[in-house]
Amino acid sequence: MRHNFIAIEGTIGAGKTSLATKIAEDYNGKLILEQFDDNPFLPKFYKEGEKYAFPLELSFLAERYQQLSTQLSSQDLFKNFTISDYLFNKSLIFAQKTLSDDLFGLYGKLFSIINASIPKPDLLVYLYLDVDKLKDNIRKRGREYEQSIAYDYLDAIQQGYFEFIRQQQNMRILIVDTNNIDFVKNTDDYKKIIDLIDQDYPVGIHKRVL
Repeated sequence: MRHNFIAIEGTIGAGKTSLATKIAEDYNGKLILEQFDDNPFLPKFYKEGEKYAFPLELSFLAERYQQLSTQLSSQDLFKNFTISDYLFNKSLIFAQKTLSDDLFGLYGKLFSIINASIPKPDLLVYLYLDVDKLKDNIRKRGREYEQSIAYDYLDAIQQGYFEFIRQQQNMRILIVDTNNIDFVKNTDDYKKIIDLIDQDYPVGIHKRVL
């Protein structure tokens, strides 16, 4: 991999963890996976979103900061690069869609202070998948607390990612439309994504349909 730090992003169910894990295994990368299964607020949020949105977003902010600041500050001499299945900015993207305006204002101030110290990826890869297919992937992986996620919520989060991407002026961003491929089961599809990632992109947004 020509990039030292790659972040894989996508809406819930897009396959970012599967892709990041496979790339790390195949190309000797240091893997950073978001820790969320043990977050006590997550199942509560999907049942009572308004009540638990703020503690959920704060807990994720703290956990992501702690993980990335620790993992990215320590080099692994035996790994060729670092790859994560999330971008720190996702904290702000989700919070903007889940919090009221006053709470988001407070959250945004905290985020700005913390975000300044987090290294930015050399390449952000966004996996685009239609919401119907996101719902199908969520159903297949069988996490009980995710089964009640609404279509509108997934669509809002996806739109939040698009808004964020459009605002970036100093990042290399690769958007990959994965609606017609299966990079988990199909080796050729996986190699197509690898070929796209392992290119020398200028700063800006680069869209690819596979």
